[in-house]
Amino acid sequence: MWWVLVGAHVPDDADIHPHALVHGPLSDAGVGFADAPGRSREESLGERVLGSLLDRAHLMPARLVGPLVAQEIAAVGGTDVSIWLQDYDQRTLQPLTGPGLVGRPSPIEGSWPGRAFTADARFEEQLPDGSVRLYLPMLDGSDRVGVLAFTLPTVDDNDRRLAQRVAGLTADLIVTKSLYTDTFARARTAAPMSLSAHMQWQTLPPLVMTTPDVALAGILEPSYDVGGDSFDYALNDHVLHLAVFDAMGHGLEAATMATIVLATYRHGRRSNASLPDLYVHMDDVLSATYPGRFATAQVGQLDTVTGSLSWVNAGHPAALLIRGTGAVSELVAPITRPVGFGDAAPVVTTTQLTPGDRVLFFTDGVIEERLADGLQFGEARLRELVEQTSADQLSVAETVRLLSHTLMEARGGRTSDDASLLLVEWRGPPRDDELARGIIGGLPAGDIDT
Repeated sequence: MWWVLVGAHVPDDADIHPHALVHGPLSDAGVGFADAPGRSREESLGERVLGSLLDRAHLMPARLVGPLVAQEIAAVGGTDVSIWLQDYDQRTLQPLTGPGLVGRPSPIEGSWPGRAFTADARFEEQLPDGSVRLYLPMLDGSDRVGVLAFTLPTVDDNDRRLAQRVAGLTADLIVTKSLYTDTFARARTAAPMSLSAHMQWQTLPPLVMTTPDVALAGILEPSYDVGGDSFDYALNDHVLHLAVFDAMGHGLEAATMATIVLATYRHGRRSNASLPDLYVHMDDVLSATYPGRFATAQVGQLDTVTGSLSWVNAGHPAALLIRGTGAVSELVAPITRPVGFGDAAPVVTTTQLTPGDRVLFFTDGVIEERLADGLQFGEARLRELVEQTSADQLSVAETVRLLSHTLMEARGGRTSDDASLLLVEWRGPPRDDELARGIIGGLPAGDIDT
């Protein structure tokens, strides 16, 4: 093994920037990047499409990202390009507009783009003229961004592979450009949004996170008018940190308090605070900032190597444990006082998960909503619906989406209080070599190589 600085003599004691180094030997003389024997180093169709899209997108204004994707697809034979983004309540797909783009708002339920969105997989529609329309999920990692669709005269596996990669790159471009534009947020918005809901959406992490070891998905209801509910998570090394909050009150005041609680939680978590210290940190800050007010919370940590789940329940309903067999039970634990009262001693509870187990955390608005007959929706009804959705063996993301909408319908559309869900699945310990090619669950479901 040796190192060489291209085009220069390198003294033994030279201070060399690592980007100036070439690692070798890799291949025959005169070759830089090396490929498998017999494969050409010339630019392929896929490299030209993805490379051109990536190169041109760097300085492209956000409003032109959609038209840019449509133009690149059209240049290699694609037609009728559509880009849909998911609505905030995950009921409709909203189209991007601009030169080269077609499409109207589409319901997620029962539509071709909706199928790709809910399954996180590619779907193909055979058209009467013999051409094929591809519907491809746009995934930022595992977070659902929307759906890309276009039509080709015919399709083989090479087309499918390239199409999926174009969809993935499009998702990444939209997410990256979203950091400095309102273009995509406006496209996603299908109803007026309250100021309190806007505040909550600005603080949320991605709604979906999936790795080969753990999967997570959350949702807030009512999406356009949520106030004090929020959730957060972070996967640091082999520990999944998670939290669900419900700030006292409604509207803007509750949203402001929830923002303080969430920021305090992140501050403590990033300082590597233990669960008890996280609770004390939030309790101290909230009692000093909002005397006489409080927020309920579930704060937990999941060891993704062992499956050990530890949590502090600060006034929330008990989480539900959903075994891989479908059996549902409560995660009973001592209740710690809500954060904000001051000087409480947090109680940490630990349980052991087995691969395939899921845990559903939820706020009291899910079960305390009163139905037309005056009775509360209740935990028994919630468990029945959880059992029904679990029996379908859907992904974590789709389970949460359907469960939230089913709960809303079962409550007659009533949302007098926020109702939030956070579902976590432990899939099992990581493999010895987490970078190994072909690892199970290491590629999106719609990838042609899975």
